[in-house]
Amino acid sequence: MTTVMQDDSRDGTDAAALPAPLEERRWLFLPIATWQKILAPVVIGLVVLGLWEFIVWKAGVPYYILPGPWRIFRTLITDWGTLSGSLLITLQITGLALLAAVLLGGLLSILFSQSKWLEMSLFPYAIILQVTPIVAIAPLIIIWVNNTLLSLLICAWIVAFFPILSNTILGLNSADHNLVNLFQLYGANRWQTLRYLRLPAALPYFLGGLRISGGLALIGAVVAEFVAGSGGTASGLAFRILEAGYQLKIPRMFAALVMVSGTGILIFLVLSLISHLLLRRWHESAMRREN
Repeated sequence: MTTVMQDDSRDGTDAAALPAPLEERRWLFLPIATWQKILAPVVIGLVVLGLWEFIVWKAGVPYYILPGPWRIFRTLITDWGTLSGSLLITLQITGLALLAAVLLGGLLSILFSQSKWLEMSLFPYAIILQVTPIVAIAPLIIIWVNNTLLSLLICAWIVAFFPILSNTILGLNSADHNLVNLFQLYGANRWQTLRYLRLPAALPYFLGGLRISGGLALIGAVVAEFVAGSGGTASGLAFRILEAGYQLKIPRMFAALVMVSGTGILIFLVLSLISHLLLRRWHESAMRREN
């Protein structure tokens, strides 16, 4: 009697015939590919900073014309007490402006998606608000609003508002029309279709607009602070840049500029992380693929 030996590792399905996926190599709890994405820009940045420091030292450029990275770093430490307070003001304005843009932009986009007449009536004014240079209307806002923080907040909100509005409207209108017809076939009302179909479809678009608006809110806050600072009103980091320029404290000016740039990078990274966490399990743009 012949005994047939069966391979327990195969269950007769096509999946059993596929090769086992290779486990991604890790180092210090992170995949090697992630380390490559981190180290590549870091190495380039260090090389550029090293060349900058060498050229300033070799050419003997005075620090009040172009300070080297090391002097800027020391200024950042020694003047931290002054700069950190201004940083908190800029962060406060940026955060509040972004929050206001999210709430108002999201609410208006939902209303526009439910009423085309309302969208046709009000959306052109949102475009006008977007294309009007903030540096041109910031002095008027600062004059009309008898509160420095509120006027800066309005200026930053104007800049950050439109990307969230336009992206979210696009997402709400991009829901699969076959699924919309299916919802109608099963008798779903307008709000059920909005909740279970249109809002999930709009989430990636909203998050894309949110990443854009995060940086624009910071830009709007800095521009408004420049305008207010030119009028003698102390506010955030932009005022410190103006102040350092008037006093020829160029290293402090560069240190404040580094803080502004670092804040923008941090905002983008945080919003990108939020977007990844919300989309990684279901949306094609964030799901990991083995191929």
